[in-house]
Amino acid sequence: MRNLDISVLRSFVAVAQAGGVTRAAGFLNLTQSAVSMQLKRLEETMGLDLLDRSNRRIALTAAGEQLLGYARRMVEMNDEMFSRLTDQAFEGEVTLGVPHDIVYPVVPQVLQRFNAEYPRVKVRLTSLYTSGLKRMFDRGECDLILTTEPEVGEGGETLKELPLRWIGAPGGQAWKQRPLPLANCLVCSFRITAMDRLTEAEIAWEQAVESESDRTVEATVAADLAITVMLEGTHAAQLEQICPGPALPDLGTQKINLYGGTSANGGFVGHLKEMIRQGYRAM
Repeated sequence: MRNLDISVLRSFVAVAQAGGVTRAAGFLNLTQSAVSMQLKRLEETMGLDLLDRSNRRIALTAAGEQLLGYARRMVEMNDEMFSRLTDQAFEGEVTLGVPHDIVYPVVPQVLQRFNAEYPRVKVRLTSLYTSGLKRMFDRGECDLILTTEPEVGEGGETLKELPLRWIGAPGGQAWKQRPLPLANCLVCSFRITAMDRLTEAEIAWEQAVESESDRTVEATVAADLAITVMLEGTHAAQLEQICPGPALPDLGTQKINLYGGTSANGGFVGHLKEMIRQGYRAM
């Protein structure tokens, strides 16, 4: 196989854009003879006439026009790869805030891809409830945050809308009890939704666990001492979704929203934002 020299392709692109060898040589900081030699070498390698030299201003042949598109992409990819791996402009830090219950499955995949493309950028992942993340964002402590909310706030965009589900122990019976035992973290916004829906349905309930620890809530539900509320598909393996029916009211949906992200910090925050979008589109 024959390999093309990036520096030769760069000279070819410069000549095509400048319309002549002399001007291109000035842009490239090379001598005119050096650029001419590179063009001759490229034509010999390809076995094609790439430049029409019959006129005073150099023009591309049909083969040259076709090669120009490939050459531009190869030069751009070479420069992008080199700058992202070595350019100090891409050193920095980005803080991403994500509610604990939607860290999986999208966020780890996004962070792995981002690290491959920006190995010099440190990502600080903060896991907190939506209300806390929004306060941090307002104080400028997070560059990007994901939230779970009934609606999207100003400056945000909705990436996904998922139903809320009742969650209990596998084969559990707690959901049949009255008053219905609930387990939720004190700062969980889903807790208010569940209480309101139960009250509207005239179903008696009691707060079996009020804790700031997700592990405590999870253990209580897994022991079949209470049920809780989570977004569909986010419950742990030792829990299960309770099939909807007349015994429990529908909980509606919640939106996964994204806030922040600009072309600041060398553009990598904006790129991380786009990767998160792509991750949820592929979900």
